[in-house]
Amino acid sequence: MNRRRGPGYWLLAGFFALFVLFLYGPTLTILVLSFQGPSGGLTFPMNGVSLHWFKNLFETQMVGDFAGSFQRSIALGIAVMIVTVIASFSAGLAFRSRFRGSSLIFYLAIASLIVPSILIGLGIGLLYRVMGWEAAWYSSAFGAHLTWTLPFGLLIMFAVFNRFDRRYEEAARDLGATAWQTIRFVVIPILLPSLIGVGLFGFTLSYDEFARSLYTAGTFNTLPLEIYGMTTNVTTPVLYALGTVTTAVSFLVIGLAVASFTWVRRRRERHGSDAGKAA
Repeated sequence: MNRRRGPGYWLLAGFFALFVLFLYGPTLTILVLSFQGPSGGLTFPMNGVSLHWFKNLFETQMVGDFAGSFQRSIALGIAVMIVTVIASFSAGLAFRSRFRGSSLIFYLAIASLIVPSILIGLGIGLLYRVMGWEAAWYSSAFGAHLTWTLPFGLLIMFAVFNRFDRRYEEAARDLGATAWQTIRFVVIPILLPSLIGVGLFGFTLSYDEFARSLYTAGTFNTLPLEIYGMTTNVTTPVLYALGTVTTAVSFLVIGLAVASFTWVRRRRERHGSDAGKAA
């Protein structure tokens, strides 16, 4: 504990500090500039401090639809999250037993991780055009996002189920539980932290997905598409205000996930202590 740190330590510490600065420096800059005064610009020095651009963000814009695209991305992210959790959990249960064609289905499911995202989005968009269907954020973009989130959810749940002790299920069945009761009261509570993680991962991937939305979102943009389009048109700090709001939403999702993990852990500890008292 008292020995002097060598030059390697300080080299790695300096590299880590540069990494943190490179990662969070732009975000902090956008955060500060989003509080520009009503006559402020896109650069320093700041011309006053106000919340003007946050208010302006949800008003009717000359170009762009920040409020609408934000709501669409949130709704799409939540829908993708729910389907990803249900499908990944169901697939994890199914793949615990070998069945004919399981390997083929598995590799087909994760093949979209290898194909470039822009090609998948382009292919889905062309398919909708050929079939005469109208591409929209709630249909074609929804399917395109699932091709991105489901493979990650499957891989996570496969790893989780590989470590799952099936003796818990056997004990539940010995006590008279049905198959559904075993899943509801035994499997899901044990795997709940992993399911929350899969849901958080699915929402995050969908919320900021650009490439698979470019040709599938249709007439109404999602938030990443709207931000990309605004970078060449918007010349006011309202764009920085949008960046601050989206960053706050990301931290809110992380906070909800941490709170969920904490609630699950405390619930388990409380039930464990109650069981000990009863014994």
